[in-house]
Amino acid sequence: MAQYSARLDDVFIALADPTRRGVIRRLGEGPASVGDLAATFPMTLPSFLKHVRTLEAAGLIRTAKAGRVRTCELNRERLAVVDDWLAEQRRVWEERTDRLERLVTEENPP
Repeated sequence: MAQYSARLDDVFIALADPTRRGVIRRLGEGPASVGDLAATFPMTLPSFLKHVRTLEAAGLIRTAKAGRVRTCELNRERLAVVDDWLAEQRRVWEERTDRLERLVTEENPP
């Protein structure tokens, strides 16, 4: 459980920044070079590369270098960690609201 929690924390920390969320959004359309990605953000390339390294360390993207071009690709499987967590939260809260509804609509409360 601790390992799952740490992986989830890494993903949420990586997604906490709007620049990194923008990179993930763009990579959802397909792979792109670091240069192409960086061109859409108002920062220097070294600053942008820190965001790329954070996303890569969290496992959200993969990078590959061919010559002088580094290409980034979204790791969709890693986003499943967030999906799983959100599904569990939905289940918990739906159970709670169902119990509350039964309590409110029950004619003879205990």
